[in-house]
Amino acid sequence: MKKYDYDLIVIGAGSGGVRASRLSASYGAKVAIIEESRFGGTCVIRGCVPKKILVYGSLFASHFDDAKGFGWSITSASHDWESLILAKDKELNRLENIYINMLKNAGVDLITGKAVVRDSNKVEVEGRTYSAEKILVAVGGKPFVPDFPGKEFIITSNEALDLKSCPKNIIIVGGGYIALEFAGIFNSLGAKVEIILRSNKVLSGFDHDIRNTITSELEKRGVSIYNDQAIKSLKEDKSGKLKLDLGETILTSDKVMFATGRTPNTLKLGIKEVGVGLNKKGAVIVDDVNCSSIKSIFAIGDVTDRINLTPVAINEGRVFAERFFNNNPITLDYNNIASAVFSQPQIATVGLTEEQARINFEVNVFISRFNPMKNTISGRNEPTMMKIVVDKNTDKVLGCHMVGDDAAEIIQGFAIALKCGATKKQFDETVGIHPTSAEEFVTMREIKSQ
Repeated sequence: MKKYDYDLIVIGAGSGGVRASRLSASYGAKVAIIEESRFGGTCVIRGCVPKKILVYGSLFASHFDDAKGFGWSITSASHDWESLILAKDKELNRLENIYINMLKNAGVDLITGKAVVRDSNKVEVEGRTYSAEKILVAVGGKPFVPDFPGKEFIITSNEALDLKSCPKNIIIVGGGYIALEFAGIFNSLGAKVEIILRSNKVLSGFDHDIRNTITSELEKRGVSIYNDQAIKSLKEDKSGKLKLDLGETILTSDKVMFATGRTPNTLKLGIKEVGVGLNKKGAVIVDDVNCSSIKSIFAIGDVTDRINLTPVAINEGRVFAERFFNNNPITLDYNNIASAVFSQPQIATVGLTEEQARINFEVNVFISRFNPMKNTISGRNEPTMMKIVVDKNTDKVLGCHMVGDDAAEIIQGFAIALKCGATKKQFDETVGIHPTSAEEFVTMREIKSQ
């Protein structure tokens, strides 16, 4: 008789949990996955996918405008927000069904409800207890909103994806990637957008040339940015308008959205009570094989608050399944992981920023700013910025950064180059594809003055 009901119980059916479950089951493990909301997790249901659908929908505004320069006459274009949301919801339903069917076809048992860890090998769901040799926590994160008077009137990215109508004006508190992506969506669809920052610049942690470039382009598009501001309170007046008090300034808007970061979704999960170590943010502390302070409980993805990206969670799930259920102890290399911000214009980056590189290296920096061919014909004044950071002593490329159309698609290829340890000489010896923006990465020759 088996000691446990399952070899593995996974809590959370997001991208990382689903990958770990499917692979572990394919290697012969008896697996159950528990989900209290919808299968697909943050990325599919509340994050990357629905947000990018809205980004795509909003981009047509600039496409229509640009078309005039190429001889097109578009006189009656208008946008129906409700139709976009319905199309988005239809796609999410399709993807959720795919996730459910993949799990079922892999032989994974699906359990719905709120999971609470009761001890090192037991999980309770809706009054029923399940046991497993290993428990994998993959519950992700949720929007963080600080306490302040009027907090009840705000929305987060969760609610922004399901608004019944596009607001005429919206205040977005925060300067991270989520804030900038929604600022682009609402701005392109005609809303007046104002961004409120506690700091003096958007995108903390990104290269300073990216931060300066995107700030300039947002302001050029009509987005107002208020730096170094502290929120005093938020009130609703008789007409339903929201008034945000910044002390010396009071802003009025239809909606106030907080995009002030995310926090690990460990509250009421029971893991702290059974002895799993958490950091100050509530993230699960894990070792290099994703094991927590309890040897039978593991964690992957955003709940560990390491690199909070969907592909990272997916690969962590793969590494977990390979190590523990396929006798293949592989590891995940966290260096040179590329990322993108689907702002308008788009941002992508891989490797070290100039500031990070200068801590340990003597560096040469190459920067190019140019208006792409499409923009010159359309009349759009929106320069692309590309940047390469190079170790002066070894010629190794340490970082590539870009602001401009298709940045994510372009940087993905250069992420492979950095993974292979490419040098600037190898970049220079590569023949570019002409005419493209991407070729600029292999034609930059002039070193930026210090």
